[in-house]
Amino acid sequence: MTSAADGVGVSGADQNHLSVPVADPGAWATAMNNMGIVPMSLAGQQLIPDSICIQGFDPNLGIIAPINPMMAGISLVPPPPVPSELPGIKEIIHCKSCTLFPQNPNLPPPSTRERPPGCKTVFVGGLPENASEEIIREVFDQCGEIVAIRKSKKNFCHIRFSEEFMVDKAIYLSGYRMRIGSSTDKKDSGRIHVDFAQARDDLYEWECKQRLLAREERHRRKVQEERLRPPSPPPIMHYSEHEAGVLAERLKDDNKFCEAVAVLFTWIERGEVTRRTANHFYSMIQSANSHVRRLMTEKAQHEEEMELAKELFKNSLIAILTQFEQITAVFTAATRQKAWDHFSKAQRKNIEIWRKQCEELRNAHNEEIMGIRREEEMEMSDEDSEEHPSQACALREENDSLRWQLDAYRNEVELLKEQGRAQRHGHDHDHAHEHQLHLLQQTMHGMQQQLLRLQDELKGKEVELEQARDQQRHLEGQMFTLRERLLSSTEAVEGINHTTDALEKGMNGTTVLYHHQEKNSEVITRGPLRSEKEALLLGIISTFLHVHPFGANIEYLWSYIQRLDAKISANELEKLMVRVPSMFKQEFSGVGATLEKRWKFCGFEALNSA
Repeated sequence: MTSAADGVGVSGADQNHLSVPVADPGAWATAMNNMGIVPMSLAGQQLIPDSICIQGFDPNLGIIAPINPMMAGISLVPPPPVPSELPGIKEIIHCKSCTLFPQNPNLPPPSTRERPPGCKTVFVGGLPENASEEIIREVFDQCGEIVAIRKSKKNFCHIRFSEEFMVDKAIYLSGYRMRIGSSTDKKDSGRIHVDFAQARDDLYEWECKQRLLAREERHRRKVQEERLRPPSPPPIMHYSEHEAGVLAERLKDDNKFCEAVAVLFTWIERGEVTRRTANHFYSMIQSANSHVRRLMTEKAQHEEEMELAKELFKNSLIAILTQFEQITAVFTAATRQKAWDHFSKAQRKNIEIWRKQCEELRNAHNEEIMGIRREEEMEMSDEDSEEHPSQACALREENDSLRWQLDAYRNEVELLKEQGRAQRHGHDHDHAHEHQLHLLQQTMHGMQQQLLRLQDELKGKEVELEQARDQQRHLEGQMFTLRERLLSSTEAVEGINHTTDALEKGMNGTTVLYHHQEKNSEVITRGPLRSEKEALLLGIISTFLHVHPFGANIEYLWSYIQRLDAKISANELEKLMVRVPSMFKQEFSGVGATLEKRWKFCGFEALNSA
């Protein structure tokens, strides 16, 4: 086996193998045996490979710097890896002026202090008294390039290397006994102790390196942030007649409208609108307004696509639910007595598990479909609650009650099925359960038919409601025509009679307040309308009663009219309706305490009779 003294003498790329001629190899072997060391080869060899000092270290990649735990915020470079366990048996190292003998391998390894950050300096103690600086340099120069040696008069010194990894090679020499030449004098021999030393120069260089790495890290982060930062918006050009003409053309283009309208908004905010440029800005605003119709059309198209998608999704869910029902029917038929007895126990268990899974999925799917229908009903109820509240609410409540009853019957059927399967050993009980199940299935089928019939009635009511809305719009058009005629006739009468009736007009110019004097409160006269307000009231009352084909009492009608005019009273409404018998008529409904007087709209009957 070769010696490991070569690596200490490596500096840069040159490797100088140091060896000392031995005249009597047997004497060296005897001396090593006396010290309890196994005799080994005396040829010069590297002291310790670099991979043992620092694992994975590559001098071409840079220096690995440790972390100083006392300096907060500086932890950019990981500490050097802990060296692997060094070989327990060290070899003799031969130099020109001295020889290094390893310590007894049975003794514990020399202790060292905690490594300071950026340590490049070592403390060497236990030197022989006659050891000179040249001998010390000769021994430790094999570990790497030495920057400085500070030797004390006592038997210790400090050695500063050029790189940090060289300190690990020097620490490996701790515990060796140095003997100068072949002398046996006590002053020429000593056991050296190598340890880490804390030097201000090392700490300063390490802090400078950490600050440099911190600056590089900040620069890297800044570059990364600038790369990920979204681009700034383009600058807005200043207003000019040429730019205004270009912007007007861009406003007409659908693809460039967003950018153009942002420029227009900026110009208006800057205060570019003056008396001289007002016409240009008005034309650009008009161009922007022309896109409203396009946007509404696009919105309507998207809403139509969404409705079609909803309808397609609903139809798909219904188809899936139908297939679930068919599969459930197959499982139900398989669990009956005439087929169930032919299956084995394992097959029955699998069929039961499949049936339960299928029913759970079917019920979940059914709940999802019913949820969609409830949402549709809620949307319809929100739209029709003000115009047709009573019938829709009644049908909806009845629909919900039937649905709950259907669920209750279904649960009862499932419970009976479970009981029937548990008591399948008695044939008489089986026939009774089958008969009861048959009756319950017929009842559930009837409930389903009733539910479908109620849904059809609800759809019929919705169609009638749509027709009522169309008639309402037609009546509104007629009322508008009558109001125009009434206004023209009123202006003609005022021009002829020069009356001095006081009329208070509102902001919109459509509402007119009037004063009516009654000579006799008990006598109700019939005659033409006296003001525009009465015509408006007649139109509103006609529309309200038209959407209530069964009539409405005066309190219900007055509560609706009061939302529009809080000053009107129920007595005034009744007097107004009595004056127009061709449009409104009274009917009595109920008997005894439930007798109620209702007003109905009869304008179409009067037109047909005329």
